Amino acid sequence: MDNGYLVLETGEVFPGKLIGSKEDAIGEVVFNTSMTGYQEIMSDPSYAGQIIVFCYPLIGNYGINPQDYEAEIIYAKGVIMGEACHLPNHYSSEIAAPELLEKLGISGLSDVDTRELVKTIRRSGSVKGYITDSIKDFPTVKETENWVEFVSTSKVKNYPGKGPHIVLLDYGYKKSILEALLYADCQVTVVPYNTRLKELQALQPDGVLLSNGPGNPVVLKNHLPKIKNIAEQFPTLGICLGHQLLALAFGATTEKLLFGHRGGNHPVKDIATGKVYITSQNHSYNVKEESINHEIFSITYKNINDGTVEGLQHKHLPALSVQFHPEAHPGPQDTNFIFEKFLTIIHEKTGVMSYAI
Repeated sequence: MDNGYLVLETGEVFPGKLIGSKEDAIGEVVFNTSMTGYQEIMSDPSYAGQIIVFCYPLIGNYGINPQDYEAEIIYAKGVIMGEACHLPNHYSSEIAAPELLEKLGISGLSDVDTRELVKTIRRSGSVKGYITDSIKDFPTVKETENWVEFVSTSKVKNYPGKGPHIVLLDYGYKKSILEALLYADCQVTVVPYNTRLKELQALQPDGVLLSNGPGNPVVLKNHLPKIKNIAEQFPTLGICLGHQLLALAFGATTEKLLFGHRGGNHPVKDIATGKVYITSQNHSYNVKEESINHEIFSITYKNINDGTVEGLQHKHLPALSVQFHPEAHPGPQDTNFIFEKFLTIIHEKTGVMSYAI
């Protein structure tokens, strides 16, 4: 394998071996602490424009299978790992992880001191990085502002079911969210993120799900009036980016975390019961607690590690949101009941039968 380097915009250089497409790649460098689920992580649209650093030392040992993709393609700019497995061993594996990266044109590095790299990010915060075959000056590139536009579906997709009709507003949704709704026998219509309110109303949904997605939620500020109208008219569930957008639509503000939350071991506390759940997370931004109007929202969950807001419940509307991923994949499914709660709210409002997940 050819030598390669990850050059950070702050000047640090981490040597390794080039894998994947071997083309130069630039993106925000973020790290994920999950011990399994590298295929789901790499194919999560929320990583669009980013370079993923895997904390777990060996990546690819069970290969890549047809079932575990969260999107049809990989939107991440690059992948960094300590050791890449080129000879996976699993009955469902069809291709090795480095081969998949090469096939899809995604740049990567293996044999990197990921422990030191993660320590660097934790000290200085998420920074841009440059995967390249030689040490050179950090290039100036035009940043993509709206990654949601890049990952959202361009056409309406319909999935049949006998239960409630859910419109999934696609900001970069994970396939696992769709599967959770279909498992509950919901009828699901996936629509582009920029679908107009009148078009959404014409679909006559029983509920609306605001999906996860990449980037800074403030980039979508022009969509906030529509989101507010949606929550006022339909039972609404926001997940991750959808949670942030729902909060922004009702006057809250967001801020960027130092290095974000990414992994399958993040503890959150249910404020009402005191119970702690282990959750899957992937976000750079959070809703600022001091900006939340407590006459509008109740805070339902908080992060145990840093106290950030992890969930909201509207006090007057059938609208709720969570910063974590209840569908997990990868990660613990402790909070899968969030979907059941959403369907219960729909049932209470519309009389539509909600099916247990």
